[in-house]
Amino acid sequence: MKKIFKVVNLDCPDCAAKMERNIRKIKGVNEASVNFMGQKITLDVSEAEYDKVVPEVERVLSRVEPSCKLVY
Repeated sequence: MKKIFKVVNLDCPDCAAKMERNIRKIKGVNEASVNFMGQKITLDVSEAEYDKVVPEVERVLSRVEPSCKLVY
């Protein structure tokens, strides 16, 4: 299942790349793309793991850039 989330307070292209690398490592994530210019994250996640993956994605965002948040 593919989902696109808006991201707020993503201020650094290097941070976006770091987020993308770390999100791809999360179990259940098939593919992830963090678009700095568009301020969005595209996730391809297995439907069974979706509820577990999203909180992990939020943790990755806050570790890399503490003020960065997903918008549902």
